[in-house]
Parts: sequence; structure tokens; C-alpha cells
Amino acid sequence: MTKPVIGFIGLGLMGGNMVENLQNRGYELNVMDLNKDAVAACVARGAKEAKTAKELAENSDIVMLCLTTSAVVEKVVYGDEGILAGIKEGATLIDFGTSIPASTRKIGEELAARGAGMIDAPLGRTPAHAKDGLLNIMAAGNIDTFNKVKPVLDEQGENVFHLGALGSGHVTKLVNNFMGMTTVATMSQAFAIAKLAGVDGQQLFDIMSAGPSNSPFMQFCKFYAVDGEEKLGFSIANANKDLGYFLEMVSDLGTESLIAEGTSKSLQGAVDSGLAQNDVPVIFDYFTQLKK
Repeated sequence: MTKPVIGFIGLGLMGGNMVENLQNRGYELNVMDLNKDAVAACVARGAKEAKTAKELAENSDIVMLCLTTSAVVEKVVYGDEGILAGIKEGATLIDFGTSIPASTRKIGEELAARGAGMIDAPLGRTPAHAKDGLLNIMAAGNIDTFNKVKPVLDEQGENVFHLGALGSGHVTKLVNNFMGMTTVATMSQAFAIAKLAGVDGQQLFDIMSAGPSNSPFMQFCKFYAVDGEEKLGFSIANANKDLGYFLEMVSDLGTESLIAEGTSKSLQGAVDSGLAQNDVPVIFDYFTQLKK
């Protein structure tokens, strides 16, 4: 069977490695990114550079996005030179980023009116997993659309889940990141309070990790708070963005999350203190210096 032509926008650490994996598996790629070095690396392996999102969509069967924010996604989708202006009937747009579910559903409706489909498919695991096609993919959308693109998703992910109606993937990712980042912030502050109180961090870790608090997140927090090493690979800026999206989603649902508000306030404080590009467990430094 002929492989679909794939258009890929967003060649950061994750997206660039996803493209390399697809190229290694014999897919034809059209690519686009503001980083010309990232584009050049893909072109050197046989990809074609698209000058606009419209051009990329016109020449692709599946359009994939790995972008930073919902605002950026909407920017490349809409407008005279956007994806909507060029997408083919029967094509599929896949958003691998972490986006606001309401925005995802709105874009999906616009695509459906043009005879195209959409899947939201946020990712778990790391850029290294992306390069080897071993991501966790939380996909959602029309089941027939999902089944059509699943063979490609299976080449990108070790675990590919279908979570229901369009937007459910982004809901799941935001809930997942709310739990994860709140856990990291809480554990990091536990280490910070222990330090301020004169309790040895290694001893605290030994005690907490001997019980039900033990987890990979506990390990990541210990790596920084005790050993001074950044190993999580997820920035405070990204965590802050995701908590903001989670709170927006919560508001859209007509409820509130005081826990998320507290985590968001702490993450914003860490961003304001200059730690935006550091690993989330580095919020430990913010907590150790926090004054009433």
C-alpha cells in the first residue's frame, strides 16, 4: 500500500525527532518551521520545505502539528495562507501538542465543513522515544478518522490510545499534567521546607520513598533538591502554560480547582523569578527563597 504523504509543522526537539523517525520508515515529508537549521536537517534526509501552511496542506494527505500553544496552532490553521485554506478533502489534521480542548473542537468543526478530519493526539514520553517511534499517544476524534491514520500513529508510538470524541486527548493530557506538575511542585516544596527546617534532604527522601509517596516524580524531585541535577526534561514555562490551560478548561466546565490555582501561582512565581526555562523540580529554589 502507498504510504500517505505527511506534512509536519513544528520541528522542535519532539517534532524534529518524530520527523526523523517517519523518514527512517519511508514516509515522504513536507516540513515547515521558523528554525531554518531544523528544516535543513529534514531536507537533507529527503523532506521538502513548504513556504506556507497552505502549501504544505495542499501537498499532504496527513498534516501533523507539534507546536507550543493553542494560539500558535490557530495561527497556522487560519488565514489566507493557513492550513484550512489548503487542506484537501479526505485529509486529516493531527495536533500532537497540548492545546485548549475548546479550540481543538472549533478547528475540528471548520475542517469537517471542508471534508477533512481531525485527531487531537497529545504525547507522552521524551524526544528520545520520539526518535525511536516509542511515544505514548493519547488520540481522540471520529473513530473512522482515527482508524484511517492509526497505521501511521503506530509507527510513532509504542502505546496508541483512542480516548473518544475530539478534544478528549487534550482533556486527558491537561488532567495528566495537572496531576503531574502539582505532584512535582508539592514534593519540591516538601524538600524546600525540610531544608529550611534543617532536615537532611537525603534522609527525607529515604523516608518518603520507603512508603506510598515513592514514584518517578519523587525521584526527579530528589535528583534536583538533593543532587542538584535536572533530569525531568520539562520546563517550568511549559508546566505554567499547561496549568493555565487546565484552569481555562475547568472554568469552561463551570467549576473551579483551588489546587490547580495554587500550583499555577507557584509556577508563575518561579517564572517571574527567572526560572522559566529550568526543569520543573528547580521550583525547589523558588520555594527555598520564598518569603512571606
